[in-house]
Amino acid sequence: MRAAHETDVVVIGAGQAGLSAAYFLRRAGLRGEKGFVVLDHGKRPGGAWQHRWPTLRMSRVHGVHDLPGLRLADVSEAGEETRSAAEVMTAYFEHYERTFDLPVRRPVTVRSVRRLSDGRFLVDTPGETWFARGIVNATGTWDKPFWPYYPGRDTFRGRQLHTADYTGPAPFTGRHVVVVGGGTSAVQLLAEIAEVTEGTTWVTRRPPVFHEGEFTPEHGRAAVAEVERRVREGKPPESVVSVTGLTLTPEVLEARASGALKRQPMFERITPHGVRWADGREQHADVILWATGFRAVLDHLAPLRLRGPGGGIRMDGTRVATEPRLHLVGYGPSASTVGANRAGRAAVRELLAELGR
Repeated sequence: MRAAHETDVVVIGAGQAGLSAAYFLRRAGLRGEKGFVVLDHGKRPGGAWQHRWPTLRMSRVHGVHDLPGLRLADVSEAGEETRSAAEVMTAYFEHYERTFDLPVRRPVTVRSVRRLSDGRFLVDTPGETWFARGIVNATGTWDKPFWPYYPGRDTFRGRQLHTADYTGPAPFTGRHVVVVGGGTSAVQLLAEIAEVTEGTTWVTRRPPVFHEGEFTPEHGRAAVAEVERRVREGKPPESVVSVTGLTLTPEVLEARASGALKRQPMFERITPHGVRWADGREQHADVILWATGFRAVLDHLAPLRLRGPGGGIRMDGTRVATEPRLHLVGYGPSASTVGANRAGRAAVRELLAELGR
């Protein structure tokens, strides 16, 4: 079998985790296409940041961590806290790729990754193929929004959209909006749209837990350890925020004081004009906003048969337990900006040791 290109390592995805891995591959001395290549399906740099809603300002973004080797503060300008996070972070990622001369090819969509009999991987894209001795997968979650099914969903006559479709509060002016989901995005969107809507209803499967007091490094490590325990056992990862709780930012405190964060239990079904609970209560709705999170984009790895009976992938750190030359970064415990940086460094160190580099 022949491929158009051959390299030591293919990095799939150029978001925070992918660029972190690329940085450490470059620092380890890999050069040229024979060393490594980054395949990114985005039309421009920025990872998932380029898709964030325009009204999300840098001043409201929490937990952003610098990419390794280049501080965001060193390339940002005064007053950028009022600019959209999509603009600022996209420019930062683009500057980062140029600064370290990272071999990113885009737009390139990886269709499949297969294991060859000689131990190498075959990475297939619509335009070309690659032989690789190792893979760092950093495809994130943004392209796979999760839409849970509830009875009657297809009968709703109003508008339904996901966090991934949200562009700002203006379309919700004067409407009643049901927001579904208990994560950070749900809280951020509630705080934003409550200022323009006729009313909002917040529903979650479990009562939300707000983290009171300072969020210490110990809390962060404990949360990551819990998610890591799940993936080590081969269970599907839960989000880190499900373990840490919701951060009480000034915007969240303001929304809670205004009553926008008064939570209702999950409804039983969706009706043509709203939602209905098991006790017969109904709520009229013009819009249902599903802030129900995302799932890891791993369909291209299906030929490797990584998933266990419960749908999870058994991991050893960033390494897939059954494929020691395949690392998943930005997955499970590394699905955060600081976690992605650490995962990129660890994945490169272990992978290069496995390859004898």
